Amino acid sequence: MNAQPAPAENGAVAVASRPRLGELLVRSNRLSNRDLEQALAAQQEMGDLIGRVLVRLGLLSEIDVARALSEQLGIPLAQTPDFPDEPVEVPGVSVDYLLAHAVLPLRVADGGVAVAMATPQDPFLTKALRLASSLSVEPWLAIESELQSALERLYAPPDEVDEDEGDGFLGAVDGDSEFIEHLKDLASEAPVIRLVNQIISRVIDLRASDIHIEPFEDGLHIRYRVDGVLQDAELADSGLAAAVTSRIKLLAHLNIAERRLPQDGRIKNRVKGHELDLRVSTLPTVHGESVVMRVLDRASIRLDLEDMGFAPDNLARYRELIDRPHGILLVTGPTGSGKTTTLYASLAKLDSAALKILTVEDPVEYQLEGVNQVQVLPQIGMTFAHALRSILRQDPDIIMIGEMRDTETAQIAVQSALTGHLVLSTLHTNTAVGAIIRLEDMGVERYLITSSVNGVLSQRLLRQLCPNCKEAAELPEAAVRKAGLDRFMPPDSRTVQVARGCPACKHTGYRGRTSIHELFVMDDAAHQAILAGADATTLHQVARKGGMLTLYEDGLRKVAAGITSLDELLRVTQDQGNG
Repeated sequence: MNAQPAPAENGAVAVASRPRLGELLVRSNRLSNRDLEQALAAQQEMGDLIGRVLVRLGLLSEIDVARALSEQLGIPLAQTPDFPDEPVEVPGVSVDYLLAHAVLPLRVADGGVAVAMATPQDPFLTKALRLASSLSVEPWLAIESELQSALERLYAPPDEVDEDEGDGFLGAVDGDSEFIEHLKDLASEAPVIRLVNQIISRVIDLRASDIHIEPFEDGLHIRYRVDGVLQDAELADSGLAAAVTSRIKLLAHLNIAERRLPQDGRIKNRVKGHELDLRVSTLPTVHGESVVMRVLDRASIRLDLEDMGFAPDNLARYRELIDRPHGILLVTGPTGSGKTTTLYASLAKLDSAALKILTVEDPVEYQLEGVNQVQVLPQIGMTFAHALRSILRQDPDIIMIGEMRDTETAQIAVQSALTGHLVLSTLHTNTAVGAIIRLEDMGVERYLITSSVNGVLSQRLLRQLCPNCKEAAELPEAAVRKAGLDRFMPPDSRTVQVARGCPACKHTGYRGRTSIHELFVMDDAAHQAILAGADATTLHQVARKGGMLTLYEDGLRKVAAGITSLDELLRVTQDQGNG
């Protein structure tokens, strides 16, 4: 697209004739002018390179930015398959230098060295390499996360990695430099690096969704949430707490000197062939900083409604709701109940080629092909409501709002639905009809609710019985009747499956999760009840008469089918009653 700039004498890329990266992305229709303006405003707040800002905002993927940067600089892009299997020695250049400046030698041949760098446009770095090695330098661009993984794989055991990002960030931190250096030294010790790598890599074997690292008086507790239940893993020496926390902060590009305030960040890593995104949250406690890492495994995400545990009748009604041209469809449930995944799967069912689909999320968890996804950034005024107002000028057909958090967002969503848009969103309520009452509490008039809301799906995740060790058990007739199972069991049958435990399921009796649903559809009876001011109990009864099964009843169908146990259903729905 643009003429490639000639390499400078010292191996760096000449900068005089280069177009700006943002202009190049806009010209090639990979970025809109509005998105570029938003990114430039965010860059002033973050003080980071524009490419990194675009990725953090969710406007472009790392690979999109890297390809554009490769085109801008006129140098090749090196990806994981191009990296060497063994360390490449460069005469006169130490391993410490390579790690400190994130330089990965690719090959040495014919009096020259090819090196992959995250910032190959840095003339001082390439000149230093040329002078130290007495070789000509051929710079290659590399994606930062892939480069760090390769450096760690090839050079981590004897020394530290990933410190270039920490250096760049910490240079702007106000505070005692000796204290910061001490924290960095703690985090860069080989045993700490190995421990953090082990903690993160274990999530693949355990199929964990969260890692909890908690400092207490007796040591550093490490726990994993597997299938929704926390499991103790190990107890590390309490003296390692500061080092482990600092290491994780460096990986997540957080301020390691700030230990009094909560922080949020993100780690992108490749573990055992899996691309992992880790959402990192730190929280100061009396014994140190508690760290929780939410695991987003792109390889295991299921974006198929048919595989998400829907009963055939609920799936058919839900599909009918997402096929409607306008209105609001809400998904409710507590944190960690799979609401966002259900919305992603719903969007995946829609034709993104024929429809303009926009999402507003905090954060953008998974990038969807053909869908325009916007990252909320409250620190620069980019709230859900602010983003929604701008989104409506983008002429969308379908809008997904990560969460309705306030009155303004709810009112904009209602107006969007009334003006011909299909709006998908989540709410934190325990039941499906509870979402209607919540909208009333947020100031949305009843007549607007009945005119805009198509339906509400409430869901929970429960563990599935391990297929290798589940056993049949006979329940007393009274227990079957008390639980309400008699409605869903074959006549005269009282046999259900129970958990036992085996090595395949780590002796828990369960392996994997499925979902149960409660689907409220806005029909004429519900219209009349809402307009009449019905409370949650009355509205729930109206919905039941209209054919809605509760979460508990949908779960009973899975108990009867041998998918889960009655104990697990009661654990998940104990606040729901038996309908």
